[in-house]
Formats: sequence, structure tokens, C-alpha cells
Amino acid sequence: MRTDYLFTSESVSEGHPDKVADQISDSIVDLFLSKDPEARIACETLTTTQLVVLAGEIRCKGVYEDGEWAPGAKEEIEATVRKTVKDIGYAQSGFHWERFEFINRLHGQSAHIAQGVDANANKDEGAGDQGIMFGYATDETPDLMPATLYYSHKILEKMAADRHSGAAPFLEPDAKSQVTLRYEGSLPVAATAVVVSTQHAPGYDEGEKEAELHAYVKRVVAEVIPPVLLRETEYFINPTGSFEIGGPDGDAGLTGRKIIVDTYGGAAPHGGGAFSGKDPTKVDRSAAYISRYLAKNVVAAGLATRCTIQLAYAIGVSKPLSLYVDTHETGTVGDDKIEAAILGLPKLGGLTPRAIRTHLGLNKPIYKPTAAYGHFGRKAEGDFFPWERTDLVDDLKAALG
Repeated sequence: MRTDYLFTSESVSEGHPDKVADQISDSIVDLFLSKDPEARIACETLTTTQLVVLAGEIRCKGVYEDGEWAPGAKEEIEATVRKTVKDIGYAQSGFHWERFEFINRLHGQSAHIAQGVDANANKDEGAGDQGIMFGYATDETPDLMPATLYYSHKILEKMAADRHSGAAPFLEPDAKSQVTLRYEGSLPVAATAVVVSTQHAPGYDEGEKEAELHAYVKRVVAEVIPPVLLRETEYFINPTGSFEIGGPDGDAGLTGRKIIVDTYGGAAPHGGGAFSGKDPTKVDRSAAYISRYLAKNVVAAGLATRCTIQLAYAIGVSKPLSLYVDTHETGTVGDDKIEAAILGLPKLGGLTPRAIRTHLGLNKPIYKPTAAYGHFGRKAEGDFFPWERTDLVDDLKAALG
């Protein structure tokens, strides 16, 4: 295992076109779950210049049942989509929350999928699809996330907060960040490069206004990244020059194209499935969340300083096909013992899709906040981000003696 190296992660803002699509898809998930906790949703979104298109498969009491839309349901969906875009801040000539064309192509869930997934008298609820899902945790940051991604997210979160508050009125919604750290002994010791590209108001690409924008970005970076890491940093701020045209007007957006931003910034494997737009019967989402929960609790319990967990499922089958733990030679006990401890905890219910949803309380409208600035490394508060809790620490310690 290498201990000295450079590593880089990126993040994108809530106004990035792919993230606009993710937030729209998850606003639909929340809308449906608020009406029917057992709703089935697979909502994909396309955004481009003055256009939003929804597509996918749904089933929801009070919205879409037996092939029919409930009265007013289509209008409520459109209102939800427009509010999501408005909240992000898009009121531009090329993409305006009030004026974009809206096309809804959501339709009923396949009966053949439903028969394999729904519980009945003869079987437990099956996984909504096959797939492999990964969870990861590392002690590099207080939130047990890779530092490169943690700082990339925090830079853009701060810039978005300043844009919304009016503290940085020259900022527009679309932005990207990237942080490169040098590691020595597996610990970050220096930020060698920081890249920030942000959409801006006219004129902020030259002269005094450009200097103001650059100075502002450097102040934000200094607030987010500890000064000890910034002694040799090279900055790349809007390196292409002007960035006035952005968001869906500058580049088409699609749900699920930023899965590495959503997870661990490349520091851990990803099974390939996206999260946004999917109800929690889809193990792409729920099993990825429980995998993070398990990995985080392993590290929080002091059983390792790094932990990767993989789960695998087959569509229509409730029992996971495999559980794999890798503590990257940092574990205080054997990885096989951690696997046995996890599978032996009654409260986890054998990690079936239903047990995951029950333990984490996932059948609730809690997903729109996940769709920007990462699904992991967030504060667990109330019903939101329950997979970030560390309430399994004592159980793991007791199980491992």
C-alpha cells in the first residue's frame, strides 16, 4: 500500500447541469414518498437550454395508479420541478425556472419488475435490481471522508452560500472545484493545486473585477483548507477565461453522471449505479448507504483507520449475495471477523432491502438534500442522512469482544 503520493478529487456545484438534473430527480422522489412511503420511483432528468425532460417508471398512491394519473398530479410534478430550479437560482435567458419547456414522460412501473421486487405471502421484498455497492470511510477528516473530496465540496458549498446570501453577487450557479493533496505516510500534508471554475456575472473575466473574483475564491479556499496545507498551493481560477454561459444552457445535464462526486471522489471503488431519482427499494441507493454506514462505524469504533465494504444483490432476491470488508491493512482485528460481526447483528436484519430501509428509515422524503455536495460526509440530523450516524459502534465493539 503506497503511503506517499499525490491524489485529486473534484466536486461540482448545485448549479452544474448534471446536478440540476439530480436535484430535479430527487425532488420527484421526495414528492412521491411524501404521499406514499412504498412508492416506486425511477426518475431520470435531462436538462438543456430552456428544456427539462422527465422519463422513467413510477408507482405511487395518489399520484399514478393502475395506469392513470390522479387529478392535479401532473401539475404538482411540474410545480415541484420549477421550484427546484428556482431554488438553485436559475433565472437566466438560456435557462429560466419560469420559462423553460417542460416535458413529462414518466409512466407506470413494469409489472415484471414489480413481481420480483414486491413482498408477498411467499417471499420477502427482493432487491430492486442486481448490482454491487461500495461503502468507504477514512480517518483523514472529522466526517471520515477523503480529504480531497471533503475540501472540494466545502469550497463550493461556501461559494453557494455566499451567492444565495448576496455576499458574492458576482457568482452564478454553475461551478466546479478540484483539490490535489500530497500525502506522506498516508496523511495529507500539502494542497499542491486547487482548481475553481465558476460561472460569473458579465465583466468578471478581466481587469479589477477579475482580480476581485480571484481574491474572493482564494479567501474561500483559505477558510476551508487549513493554512498548514496551503503553503505551496498553485491556484487555477477560471483557467479557460470567461465563464458567463453556464448551467444547462452551456452543457446538457443528465441524472447520475456525477457518481464519483456523489461518493468518495475516486478514493474508493464505485459499483456503477447512480443514486438520485431512485426510491430506496433500489439497492443502488439503499445498499450504498448502508455500506457507508457500516464502513463509517467500523472506523469510528477504532477497528481500522480505513475501511471499504462491498455488498452484492440479485434482482428479486432479498438476501445479499456477498459481504466483503477490506480495512487496507489498518484493522485491529481480522477483516473476516468484522464481516461475521456485521452479519450477526440482529438489528441489521441480514441486510435485506427491507431491513436496510427499516434500520435507516429510508421510506421518507429525505433525498433532495443529498443531490448536491455529496451523499456522504454530511451531518446526520433528524431524518436526514441517517447513514452518517455512528450508533453501531458499541454493537460492533461488543460483537468483536
